[in-house]
Amino acid sequence: MSTQVLIHVLISLVGIFSGFIVLFGLLTARRLDRWTAIFLTTTVATSLTGFVLPADRLLPSHIVGIISMVVLAVAIYGRYAARLAGGWRKTYVITATTALYLNVFVLVVQVFLKVPTLKALAPTQSEPPFAVTQGLVLLVFIALTVLAAIKFRVQPVPAAVAASRVLETARVTQ
Repeated sequence: MSTQVLIHVLISLVGIFSGFIVLFGLLTARRLDRWTAIFLTTTVATSLTGFVLPADRLLPSHIVGIISMVVLAVAIYGRYAARLAGGWRKTYVITATTALYLNVFVLVVQVFLKVPTLKALAPTQSEPPFAVTQGLVLLVFIALTVLAAIKFRVQPVPAAVAASRVLETARVTQ
């Protein structure tokens, strides 16, 4: 394994690990700001490093990377620029979990390529064991996304911050 591939794999694994922590936060109505920053940063880095890996043609992994970058752009905008306001809360949840799903999708592909037993079960990745596995992963992510969209609420502004905002607004209007 080249150094470039190793770095890509390590970044991917950090993205997946931190993504599951962020997903747990969404399911328990907690923002987990630092974990979110790690997840989004490493997931963007995963896609970017995937584009520079040696390839002589456009591969399905490149298509997944392009889709992931679009999804991540929306997630990052919703989380940081729109600050989860209004419909951006659910948009963020859906796009963040979709980005995580895409990473897990590629992980499953790689596991079926690299683990000899699984490669024997699905050598071309068009066999039923591969399709069933990817189908189950998709169904689990759909269910988790729906639950996260329902459960995740923006944390209420602490009373002291809310009071200072009211005072600031009052000063501005005077």
